[in-house]
Amino acid sequence: MNAMSNTTSYTKPHYFSIDLISFFLQIMEKLLTFILLGLVFVSTAESRDHKSFKEQIPYSAINCRKHIAYLTDFGGKGDGVTSNSAAFKAAVANLSKVASDGGALLVVPPGKWLTGSFGLASHFTLYIHQKAVILASQEESDYPLIDPLPSYGSGREAPGKRFSSLIVGTNLTDVVVTGGNGTIDGQGEIWWKKFKAKKLKHTRPYLIEILHSTHLQISDLTLTNSPSWHIHPTYCSNVILERLTILAPVDVPNTDGINPDSCTDTRIRDSYVVSGDDCIAVKSGWDHHGINYAKPTQRLSIRGFTCISPKSALIALGSEMSGGIRDVRAEGLRALNSESGIRIKTGVGRGGYVKDIYVRDAEMYTMKYVFWMNGDYGGHPDTGFDPKALPEITNINYRDMVAKNVKIVGALSGIKGDAFTNICISNVTVALENKEKNKEKRFFIGEEKGKKLPWNCTDVGGVSSKVTPKACPELVEKEVDCAFPTDTLAIDKVKLNQCFVNV
Repeated sequence: MNAMSNTTSYTKPHYFSIDLISFFLQIMEKLLTFILLGLVFVSTAESRDHKSFKEQIPYSAINCRKHIAYLTDFGGKGDGVTSNSAAFKAAVANLSKVASDGGALLVVPPGKWLTGSFGLASHFTLYIHQKAVILASQEESDYPLIDPLPSYGSGREAPGKRFSSLIVGTNLTDVVVTGGNGTIDGQGEIWWKKFKAKKLKHTRPYLIEILHSTHLQISDLTLTNSPSWHIHPTYCSNVILERLTILAPVDVPNTDGINPDSCTDTRIRDSYVVSGDDCIAVKSGWDHHGINYAKPTQRLSIRGFTCISPKSALIALGSEMSGGIRDVRAEGLRALNSESGIRIKTGVGRGGYVKDIYVRDAEMYTMKYVFWMNGDYGGHPDTGFDPKALPEITNINYRDMVAKNVKIVGALSGIKGDAFTNICISNVTVALENKEKNKEKRFFIGEEKGKKLPWNCTDVGGVSSKVTPKACPELVEKEVDCAFPTDTLAIDKVKLNQCFVNV
């Protein structure tokens, strides 16, 4: 990513300091750009009458933009009723023409902007004002049907096609979705009801899905009520996801918060998720489709993350992990009222690997599990999976954690004949729940028989140190500090620029 300083104030230029020829050339350049675009609005921020703006708002971005437009310039109406699908599409199509001339920024002003699915462009910023809400259409016809992802081979909820996400993009470079904590509301209730009633023939849409792209930023937004997953970067590189608030009902399945999928060099920072599923779910393809596509998620950095998910995990690795997951670094984590802290989900037929996982500095309160690993999780997209394709789960490191009001410290179940190895847990203190005190306060349904001990381990191996309650015998007690890398990932070195937008 371009971390060079690029602060753009969008103030009106002072032409008195240049000679007449230079002045004439600049004017001709602007007129030519205007004519080529064929736009009905003034194409650059420098040319707008700044007296009409009430304030200049700073925002952080991988790159600032030379050109600026407003959704209202393309006929957008923020009344919460009028469809703005055509306005969004026209805006992106026109602004994409200046991608090579400093890029463009589209402002979604205060209001409620109803829309169906629309795409983004390269060298483009979608800025959602603090008082703006993008409302997702609830009409199936506003979401084109698209093919399954090649690393999945099938829709996750139906064997056929899937509905396009609300905001999409493919083969993009340098794209930003940000704002002053503006909102994208998926209005997912109608989708959830259809899903529960088994009335959907295709997989539900996500809120944001970006494919095959590089230098992607999603930040400073509130995302809520997605029909399914909220953010799904897939086959992407150099991804920055920061200062996000993601909210969904805790009783709705598959409303995951952030799902990096077959992505390289991703960072997730300072975000908060309430969900009916995993707050972060790290993925890389499903069974033989993921094995053949062979695109892992790697070099993922997570810091300053808080999760509430009574039926799922703070961070889940899998279960679609057939392309591999490696070099995940997570620290500064908080989980409240969640089913599990860190969970690995895989099974026979998955193949792939989950390895070189490093987690430290976590606090958890009111949990069912702190550590959870499943070697028998999930179904298959079709009958073509290889039952001999066994996953490799190794070099898993957890350290420096505190948890209170916990039912089970660790439930670690590998695969017979394919043990999960080199697990290390150190400096972890867990206070188990007071069952009598919490008898009337349980939100977990169905306590399994045989799961009442603080640890349950099968087909796993590794070491533990300074763990309370004492870890299972499979994790041999040994004086050790579990590993955490000392180097800095390239994605962690990227600094965003301070830009400005007039509203």
